[in-house]
Amino acid sequence: MKVAIVGATGLVGSVMVKVLEERTFRVTEFLPVASKRSVGRDVSFRGRTYKVIGMDEAIAAKPNIVLFSAGSATSMEWAHKFAGVGAVVIDNSSAWRMHPDIKLVIPEINANQIRKKDRIIANPNCSTIQMLMALYPLHKKYGISRIVVSTYQAVTGTGMKAVEQLMNERKNIKSEPVYPYPIDLNVIPHIADFNEEGYTKEEMKMKEETQKIFDDKKIKITATCVRIPVVGGHSESVNVEFKKDFKIEDVRRILSDTKGVVLQDDFRHNKYPMPLYVQGKDDVFVGRLRRDNSQAKTLNMWIVADNLRKGAATNAVQIAEYMVAKKLI
Repeated sequence: MKVAIVGATGLVGSVMVKVLEERTFRVTEFLPVASKRSVGRDVSFRGRTYKVIGMDEAIAAKPNIVLFSAGSATSMEWAHKFAGVGAVVIDNSSAWRMHPDIKLVIPEINANQIRKKDRIIANPNCSTIQMLMALYPLHKKYGISRIVVSTYQAVTGTGMKAVEQLMNERKNIKSEPVYPYPIDLNVIPHIADFNEEGYTKEEMKMKEETQKIFDDKKIKITATCVRIPVVGGHSESVNVEFKKDFKIEDVRRILSDTKGVVLQDDFRHNKYPMPLYVQGKDDVFVGRLRRDNSQAKTLNMWIVADNLRKGAATNAVQIAEYMVAKKLI
């Protein structure tokens, strides 16, 4: 089982390496791949040191699985080339997510849609993954009619340079900024480019990806995505209106029984999810459950997850695990 990671020296790529190390996924040959400027760098994997190779060398090696985390432009240029030599490409960028012929997969929700002919699989947006992990079991039970979500997203969602900007601002060191404003001691209600309606691409991703993964364009969704001065872990305030009414105790039971979801919901003892405490974890954490007392059949909830793990690297590796287990690779 030859496994390549494209973007192995980047923020998400390095976590992909770590997640592969931690899990029992069989790797007989490991291929760290990156841009020309990173070729020759060392990457450690399961006690061995590997040299980063370029795209052409990686394609010539004919890997079985390629985990992509190198941006949309790279994915658009190279994904089909890897698929052409028989590889399964699991892509973490936004390049293929809304393509009608490409599956957009959260394994716990819709991995059963994957077929052997699928050579490129899209990993959803980090904010979408954690929200739907919590909402899917409730959607099955009650049916979702509308979602209003506000996100509080960590700087790691932008990349290493964003982390450097935050840390440099805290040390009063001048450096080239990634964001249009200071991020330390600030919040920026602007993630990705704006469209003509005033929504950002990140906000539209959450809407469009949810409808695709749930296979239901009738679900109404509106989002406001905000960058906050936190290094790791995205948080979301979600207001969800169901078609059927619910009891809070039933919602708690459903979420407690959902694999990959951890319920932390005890306001009397100040127990609720926070990004500081989810870093390095693969689960999605849910709390602050309460009925919306302004509208019927509506629930408020707070959802937190490590955006580099379940929001990116872990979800991609889980897709690979599923495909191997089902003999789709």
